[in-house]
Amino acid sequence: MLNKQTVAFLGAGNMAEAMISGLVESNKIPSEQIIVSNRSNRGRLQELQAKYDVTAITKDELKFEEIDMLILAMKPKDIDPVLESIKDLVNPDTVILSVLAGITTGHMEEGLPQGQKVIRVMPNTSSMMRESATAIAAGKHTKVEDMTTAQELLECIGEVYTINEEKMDIFTGIAGSGPAYFYYLMEHIEKAGKDSGLEPEVARQIGAQTILGAAKMIMERDETPAQLRENVTSPNGTTAAGLDALAKFGGGEAIAQAVKGAEKRSKEISSQFKKVLVAN
Repeated sequence: MLNKQTVAFLGAGNMAEAMISGLVESNKIPSEQIIVSNRSNRGRLQELQAKYDVTAITKDELKFEEIDMLILAMKPKDIDPVLESIKDLVNPDTVILSVLAGITTGHMEEGLPQGQKVIRVMPNTSSMMRESATAIAAGKHTKVEDMTTAQELLECIGEVYTINEEKMDIFTGIAGSGPAYFYYLMEHIEKAGKDSGLEPEVARQIGAQTILGAAKMIMERDETPAQLRENVTSPNGTTAAGLDALAKFGGGEAIAQAVKGAEKRSKEISSQFKKVLVAN
């Protein structure tokens, strides 16, 4: 049961905060059983403790033997020093969850004790609103019950999708990086509204509500996105004019390339760490 689990974060950045916020808001885990740590930035830890009433300590103060789920949330480039520093401390029964883009379960297993249970996780920052799209993929030593517990935990911050690990890069391109694409779209919607005389805050709210409504239509109706688009596009109408402009300026291709660009970078990160493993 989640309310008996002790969950610790190694890393106190934006993703860790987004997940902590969602977990606390869910009320599924007592806040005192959520621990956040980093190497030395006590100011950041004090900020998170004051904001979410969680336990905030430095990494050296962690009691690894008491942790049920350890979430690695530092920068991907720091993974190897972190694995080296915890491999003699981590409890064999602890499930390691990594939210690091491009870092495979195999790479983590190489740096941890033999048989350590590892789950690769890709949430997004909508965790803060409990609306994340989160993927999970099991390592080779992970048991079904470990995945079930991890899924229950991550459902506190949104929807969870169990996928094969080789699909994690494309998931990262769509969902892990996806919120930024919509924020970028909103920036331009807001600017267009402002340029035509709307107050920026009003344009922002109109755009956000429009995106929210469209997303709900996709989630709750049977039509495909293409069918929904066709349903609102009258010949020679305003929507058709807008879509023509999108096509003319490469809007569709830009969206596809954004997803593929993030996917490519995730694969590049994985490749870099594979080369390190081979070299060693």
